[in-house]
Amino acid sequence: MVTLTKDSNCLRCGKNSLLTDNVTGEQFCSKCGYVVSEKVNESGPEWRSFQTESGANPARTGAPSSLLMHDMGLSTVINPINKDATGKPLSSSMKSTIERLRTWDSRSQSHESEDRNLRQALNELTRMKDKIALSSNVLEKASYLYRKALEKKLVRGRSISAMIAASVYAACRDTETPRTLNDVAVAANVKRKDIARCYRLLHYELQLKMPVVNSIQCISRISSKLKLSEKIKRHAIKVLQEAQDNKESAGKDPMGLAATALYIACLKYGGAVTQRDLAEAAGVTEVTIRNRFKGFKKQPSFKLKS
Repeated sequence: MVTLTKDSNCLRCGKNSLLTDNVTGEQFCSKCGYVVSEKVNESGPEWRSFQTESGANPARTGAPSSLLMHDMGLSTVINPINKDATGKPLSSSMKSTIERLRTWDSRSQSHESEDRNLRQALNELTRMKDKIALSSNVLEKASYLYRKALEKKLVRGRSISAMIAASVYAACRDTETPRTLNDVAVAANVKRKDIARCYRLLHYELQLKMPVVNSIQCISRISSKLKLSEKIKRHAIKVLQEAQDNKESAGKDPMGLAATALYIACLKYGGAVTQRDLAEAAGVTEVTIRNRFKGFKKQPSFKLKS
């Protein structure tokens, strides 16, 4: 199908006689035959069609790019099924050719040491995802931080597992996801000290600005482990809000503050939970809860009786 292109003159003869071939995408002059362009940009819709009726599928965008893939999803993919476009099986000679192309394609995607490093790190990240229940935005942020560290050559001479674990912890801090350093260390099977060292390196070299961890976000995590009631959770949140207003929570461990607030709420509403149970659920010591409890007792609104 050929359509007339309006408001366009031929560059050779100057006449308004340009035509566009919608099949081949060529734009040419009907008078002198001059080809203006061999391909016209498609201006149709970019959405996908999920219709089951017959007809061409207008989808042209493909899968979205992602930082979780070492090539961001932009590399070549050769179908592992040995069939042609019509569904017929390939001949033996063509099958060997395709196998050789698959081998060279896989080698070309990770021929440098940085590509192999990134692929191993992203595999570690995918393995950690289900262990500590990370969301997609945390994973994208962690892969972005690791790519930046790899670009600045911070990974050289250090453990890949420790660096990707430090990137995960930094991403959790940046997105305000309540995950402690011990949680990341257990999921990555790396020493806590090594992850902390790599995190300090990332924080200094990449000039990261991390928000202060809000202890109120840790309430639901501890209470879900101990199956506490909603009344106890709400009172613990109220105690923490008063502590934040009185500057009592500044510089304190957020998990210790949340555990202490839940302990105060349990004392008020009769929750059968001990300090040891709260300490194990929060990953802190009983001494920490007792020390924070002394600080909460100094607040003017501190009351245990309802």
